Amino acid sequence: MNITLRQIEAFRAVAELASFSRAAERLGTSQPALSQVIRDLETAVGVRLFDRTTRRVDLTEAGHIFAASALTALDGIARAVTDVQDMGHLRRGTVRVAAPPLLAATALPQAVAKVAKTHPGLTVKIADLGTDAIVAQVRTGQADLGLGTFPPGADGLDRVPVLQDELMVFTHDHCNGEARTWAGLSDAPLITLTRESGIRLLTEVGFETAKAPLRPTYEVHQVGTALALVSAGLGHAVLPAYARAAVGARPIKAVPLTDPVIAREITLITARDRAPSPATIAVRGIIRQVLRRIVG
Repeated sequence: MNITLRQIEAFRAVAELASFSRAAERLGTSQPALSQVIRDLETAVGVRLFDRTTRRVDLTEAGHIFAASALTALDGIARAVTDVQDMGHLRRGTVRVAAPPLLAATALPQAVAKVAKTHPGLTVKIADLGTDAIVAQVRTGQADLGLGTFPPGADGLDRVPVLQDELMVFTHDHCNGEARTWAGLSDAPLITLTRESGIRLLTEVGFETAKAPLRPTYEVHQVGTALALVSAGLGHAVLPAYARAAVGARPIKAVPLTDPVIAREITLITARDRAPSPATIAVRGIIRQVLRRIVG
């Protein structure tokens, strides 16, 4: 049995209007062409669907039975087409974004607010995770987008660069705002992240390159804790530039860190084996804009 969507649409028009001529006019076709479509449909199902008289066209009992299911299916197809078109025009859709806690707490709320303003039909869900968990969620489809700094050579991922984020020195604002060197930090009270953090690894590289000793006064797990210690005047913290978005009204300033300048690339990742949806592409662009504004 080979029944086409055109045949079902023709059946609906004749059933609703009880007239081949009016149905042909609605469909923009000729009455003979419409009659042939209905005959082909009746041949396909093996029964007459309409009783035809000179004055009226009525559904047969078989026609009523066919209409009950066929027209419901036609409505379902129409809804499906509308739903897909809505997704393509960003009127609906859900995007799941996985990001490190600091980016999830700073850049993503601003990005979500912009999405809500420009595309109110879209929903953005946030997961604040470590780097390994972000990669795993993107690979398995639990997240549509991953944001952060990821090791090179990760298989199965497509990357969109966002920006180069330099490490900076975060100090209490009673200090001067001049650039600091790695060597110049060696004798200062220093607040670092623990060795589980990629930022700590880059901090060690900076001190090793400058041939200066790294002697942390405090080691903490979270950037927010490091900023709180700086705010209390307990030392200097080496953190990524985007941490400035978490400073708020606290008495902290961020100054450049030189000799050497150390930067890392923040990227947005998607799974290579899944094409990103229009909503994912739109949200990805907004996140890039927001993060570049924060760091810039």
